[in-house]
Amino acid sequence: MEIKVLGTGCCSKCAALMKATQAAVAELGINSEVEEITDIEKIISYNVMRTPALVVDGNVLSSGKVLSTEEVKSIIKAQM
Repeated sequence: MEIKVLGTGCCSKCAALMKATQAAVAELGINSEVEEITDIEKIISYNVMRTPALVVDGNVLSSGKVLSTEEVKSIIKAQM
């Protein structure tokens, strides 16, 4: 499973989503690393206009809000 967090890398919301996503992956026991994408060109290539965003297996599943660990877990489980 490929999991990415898209964001500027310097805002508290992006950092919070990254932390929640890493916690969700650990709690679910998924053998996957969470990749942080901060390159604006790459972010735009996903058609994301508001960060932070959560991408699972190439699909943008959340954009423009910070999800809790439980919300991220729910999204990931739905993709399994």
